[in-house]
Amino acid sequence: MADLAAFWRYGVVKTARKLKAAALSPLMAARGDGPVRSAYGVLMVPNWQDTTFRYCIFGTYGRDLADLLLGQSQDFVFVDIGANQGLYSLIAAQNPRCRQVIAFEPVPTTHARLAANVALNGGATRTVLHLLAIADSAGEVTINVAPDHTGTATLAGRESGSGVGGVTIETIDAPLLDPLLAGDLPMFVKIDVEGLEAVVIAELVKTASFARVEAIFYEVDDRWASAGEIEARLRAAGFTRFAKYGRGHHYDVLASRS
Repeated sequence: MADLAAFWRYGVVKTARKLKAAALSPLMAARGDGPVRSAYGVLMVPNWQDTTFRYCIFGTYGRDLADLLLGQSQDFVFVDIGANQGLYSLIAAQNPRCRQVIAFEPVPTTHARLAANVALNGGATRTVLHLLAIADSAGEVTINVAPDHTGTATLAGRESGSGVGGVTIETIDAPLLDPLLAGDLPMFVKIDVEGLEAVVIAELVKTASFARVEAIFYEVDDRWASAGEIEARLRAAGFTRFAKYGRGHHYDVLASRS
C-alpha cells in the first residue's frame, strides 16, 4: 500500500501538475505583468517563459518541504542554498517562528528576481541574500543557464548546451561560508543545486556553524549522485534520521539529528 500511495502522490499527481502548468501558463500570462500568487500562497513577479517559475505558480513541487517549513514550532533560521526565485525562502518567511532567511543564488538575473520576490512579500527585513554559490573552492566560474528553465543551472558538469553560456558566478568554500551563517538559532537547510549537493554538504560540515544545523532537506538524483555517500557523511556528522520524499531516481531526503 505504501508503494501504491507513493506512486500516486509522486507519479500521477506530480505529472498532472506539470500538465496543468503547461496548459494554463499561456492563459495566465495573458492577464498582464502584475504579481502572481502561487499555489503556495506567496506572490512572485511574472516569469512565464521559465519552467521553474511555472512549477512554483501551479504547485508542481508538492507540499512536502512547504509543510515542513510552515510546521516548524520553534524559532529557527532557514538557509536556502540554490534559492532560484525564492519560493521556499518566501514560504519559510510566512512562519513567524522563522527569525531569519539566508538565501544563496549565484546567477545574477535569477538573483534579481529572488530579491524582487522577497520585497514583494514584505520579507526583506529578515532575509539576507547572497549572490554566491557554495563549492569546494572560492573564485569565479562560468556556467550555462537555460532561460526557459533556470532551475537546471548547475556546477556539477552537466550543463545543457542549449543554455546561455558565459554567465560568470562567484563561488565560496567553507571558510568564507562560515561567517555568513553566524548566529545562535537552530538552522533548517534546503539544498537544491542540481547534482552538487554532496559538495555543498561537505563544505557545510566543515563550518563551525554546522553544529546548529538541525535538519537538511536535499535533492538526490541517482543518475549522478550517491545517496549512500551523502547519508554516510551526514551520519558521521551526527545525523540519525533520513526520510525519503518521492520515488524513482529523482527524489528528496530530509536528514535530521533526532
